Amino acid sequence: MDSNVLIAGFGGQGVLFIGQLFANACMNEGLNVTWFPAYGAEMRGGTVNCTVCMSDEEVACAYVDKPVNVIALNGPSFERFESQVVSGGTMIVNSSLVKAEPKRKDITYKFVPMTEIATDLGNQKMANIVSLGAFIKALPFVKKDSVIDVMKSKLTGKKAQMLEGNILALDKGFASIN
Repeated sequence: MDSNVLIAGFGGQGVLFIGQLFANACMNEGLNVTWFPAYGAEMRGGTVNCTVCMSDEEVACAYVDKPVNVIALNGPSFERFESQVVSGGTMIVNSSLVKAEPKRKDITYKFVPMTEIATDLGNQKMANIVSLGAFIKALPFVKKDSVIDVMKSKLTGKKAQMLEGNILALDKGFASIN
């Protein structure tokens, strides 16, 4: 197995956080992983993305110019990265914020109303976790329980109060994919 995912959105959406969760879940399942963040100086509100490369072999390079999979949390990310996905790849798209029509026939699109689902759960900031749930259901690189275990290890102290809501958001994202 050798694949990658580029996760993109704007600063404040938790793009880097879900990249770290996914990368750690991959490591916990014995995969070799790299996590590579990229963001502008303005952070909150600016463009942010990260790439996670995972393989059962050693990962030679963290940089990806043609991602196999993309999670697009907003319209600008969808428009920027749609053309870069390799033929046969997959885009998981936040249909709450992305209104553009798909331009390609050679990739798979999964449209999920991530922000709407998160808002229904009481916190639109959990749209990132909804996207991760959708991603791991559509492309089962790791088990959902592995992601939950990582969330339990990361959301401690004052952040522990966010654990239950994030697990629910992960479940809702997972359930959103047929």
